[in-house]
Amino acid sequence: MKILYICTHNRCRSILSEAISNQRAEGLLVARSAGSQPAGEVHPLSLRYLAQRAYRTEDLQSQSWDAFEDFAPDLVVTVCDSAAGEACPLYFGKSVKVHWGLSDPSKIEGSEAELEQAFMTCIDEIERRVDQLIELAKDRPSPESLRAALTALGAS
Repeated sequence: MKILYICTHNRCRSILSEAISNQRAEGLLVARSAGSQPAGEVHPLSLRYLAQRAYRTEDLQSQSWDAFEDFAPDLVVTVCDSAAGEACPLYFGKSVKVHWGLSDPSKIEGSEAELEQAFMTCIDEIERRVDQLIELAKDRPSPESLRAALTALGAS
């Protein structure tokens, strides 16, 4: 199953989701991430805390969703509130689209310990959702049942 995670700036939550999905799914999922207004660089703390949790980071980059016109994702997941309200490009028309709102750990202002806690909480949540997505993908659900299950997962 091909997944495109979208967040407006593609520098934190969508990047975390891409890295976690690709490594935990071991080929069952092929994840990429993009943004409607990409920042052009991955947030340095995203890279630090992914590496701290033993996720690979070398190929991660902040990029536009325009780069994925030929990717043809089965699933498009928005992970931030501003991206949830945006209209996706027409070339994602056949994709199942769901919203998994995640708090943005890069917006936290505080001590290093508070920043680390915010990132780890976000990573924990993504891991939980991705693990459930992996189980769903094994059953090869219909687009309608996939949408319903993933919408419920994002709301929990």
